[in-house]
Amino acid sequence: MGTISLEHSDRLYWLGRYTERFFTTIKALAKQYDKMLGTEHGYIDYLDYFGLADTYSGNKEFFRSFLFDKDNPHSAAYSLERAYDNGIVLREEISTESLSFLQMAKDTLDKAEKSDNIRLALLPLEDILYGFWGCVNEHIYDDEIRNIIYIGKTAERVDLYIRMKYPFEVVKKEFIRLLKNLNRVPKNTPFRYNTRYLSDLVVAIGTQDDYDRSKDIAIESLKHLFEKPEVVA
Repeated sequence: MGTISLEHSDRLYWLGRYTERFFTTIKALAKQYDKMLGTEHGYIDYLDYFGLADTYSGNKEFFRSFLFDKDNPHSAAYSLERAYDNGIVLREEISTESLSFLQMAKDTLDKAEKSDNIRLALLPLEDILYGFWGCVNEHIYDDEIRNIIYIGKTAERVDLYIRMKYPFEVVKKEFIRLLKNLNRVPKNTPFRYNTRYLSDLVVAIGTQDDYDRSKDIAIESLKHLFEKPEVVA
């Protein structure tokens, strides 16, 4: 992995994070849509996941903002744009074929915004994203490149699953997957995780009781997982 710069390593990581954020956001909003039926402000619990205030006039405005508003950092569209931006720079590392699936997702989301049946128009996105991950596995021959992308993917999934109050057993399984990916990072790579925050994560997601007490610590530790350790003078 010595041929991959730290900048590109960081982009690979965020490609994984933003692609997973887009995927999980789309699925979560689909479930939220069903819960919102028959209510005027049926999205309050979703905002609570992220500590956001209700600034929306109703369900329709909320749903369109969190699906299509590229200026809303919590929207599906924003995450997809960031994933694509990283993918463009990483075209040689991830392959043109992989990038084409992100372009396909962008086109599908743009068409859905103009559709009279948004739910139906969004249905192809799940298969498109599965196609992207399949293409990553098929066309990336450097295991370290692939692994960094998957570190980002699993780190994002753990973060979102905690925020969205998934059951502990589900979070734990994804966390174990993250640990396996982290263990594959060779010692000479410039893209290294911070052992202090990883230790905090291991404790916070150790048992159900630990998890119930330490969800905020887990989220904060994930945020800083790849920060360089502080140098003590």
